Amino acid sequence: MTTIGTKIDETGTLIRDGGAFYLRRDMGGRYELELHRTPVDLVEKRVRLVGTLVSDDLVNADGVSPV
Repeated sequence: MTTIGTKIDETGTLIRDGGAFYLRRDMGGRYELELHRTPVDLVEKRVRLVGTLVSDDLVNADGVSPV
């Protein structure tokens, strides 16, 4: 288990489920994302996520960019 406050830098697929966005991690599992902008053009595409873990499966995203 990763510690809260840990910097996250991972790749995966950006998915949308209801009103929320998630990263389906290449390493398995998924993170829910707190986003400062809505990257609708990247949904269902491979992306790189950089951010900070704020709870067990929630990441405050500094950036989401295409891989």
